[in-house]
Amino acid sequence: MSVLPPFEELFQLSAPLAGKRIVVAMSGGVDSSVVAALAARSGAEVIGVTLQLYDTGPASGRKGACCAGDDIRDARSVADRLGIAHYIVDHVSQFREEVVEQFADDYLAGRTPIPCIRCNMGPKFTDLLAMAREFGADCLATGHYVRRLIGPAGPELHRALDPARDQSYFLYATTEAQLDFLRFPLGGLPKSMVREIAEAEGLRVAMKPDSQDICFVPDGDYAKVVRAVRPAGVEGGEIVHAETGDVLGAHQGIIHYTVGQRRGLDIGGQPEPLYVTGIDAGQRRVLVGPRRLLAVCSARIVETGRIGPVPSAPLSAKVRSLAKPVPVTIAGELGQGSDCILHFAAPEFGVAPGQAAVIYAGDRVIGGGWIAETAAS
Repeated sequence: MSVLPPFEELFQLSAPLAGKRIVVAMSGGVDSSVVAALAARSGAEVIGVTLQLYDTGPASGRKGACCAGDDIRDARSVADRLGIAHYIVDHVSQFREEVVEQFADDYLAGRTPIPCIRCNMGPKFTDLLAMAREFGADCLATGHYVRRLIGPAGPELHRALDPARDQSYFLYATTEAQLDFLRFPLGGLPKSMVREIAEAEGLRVAMKPDSQDICFVPDGDYAKVVRAVRPAGVEGGEIVHAETGDVLGAHQGIIHYTVGQRRGLDIGGQPEPLYVTGIDAGQRRVLVGPRRLLAVCSARIVETGRIGPVPSAPLSAKVRSLAKPVPVTIAGELGQGSDCILHFAAPEFGVAPGQAAVIYAGDRVIGGGWIAETAAS
């Protein structure tokens, strides 16, 4: 196993750590469990906290989920193994209101939601951080793969060293005050090393699969969740060609479609492949057209946040979690919840309202916001 950096460097706390108190957000997965193990080995007093976010249904026992069922039991087992205090906090009602219901409402409004960001903005950071402060902790440590570096203006959020593990897209809404208290010990480590540490510590989660998809959506059936939360809002409508206005077919609810989707349209006999180019929630219409209609030159983003100053260096943006950053310029003020316009240097495809646009300067996260609307190229 490679040599670990000093614990003081991993947790960015001054020595000696024996006098420090670290609260660790424990989801029951291998990453947060290793953070707890590293904190325990540092000599600091460690308190593990697990939020129970949902409690019923197939997702609560599904491998690769988090924050329910088997995962809570795994977190408790790891805490027992490490000999640290562990608390389970019931956040089921709040998670449903802030994340699950917003997820359903976004789909019914024709947007493509990202509940993981909503969860980080609410229960995982805001609430956990408040708990950690109540415990008198020196920091709150999580298993996210991002880096916290100290820049000229204070703490900065950077991509993980391992680009395949980077989770900075999901943490763009972290505030400067939160970042001052947060720590991400795994941001500079490869995943293989994290699993080696878990095995060396004898943790039962050492080979546990990584979280996949959305934790509260079993088998990726988003529509099933929306129907359960908002049963009155799921109605069928027409599939319409975005250019000609021709009605090409019928659908069983706009919740089954997202911008950029090609499969599952069930409108055969077309001269060229068609994609979902937009969703008219008011008229319950799914708009389809050729791929060129997906190209956009700009996007308006709302509820924007910013971490530190915006540099004069070239900026890039990710408009989907798996997309590569592309060159952009910003018109307007980024941060303080304001709106601004992202201008893409080249036409960008698959930019969907409801997704997040995250802005970078090199590896540093500058901030971002929610995509509200786009302008076609």
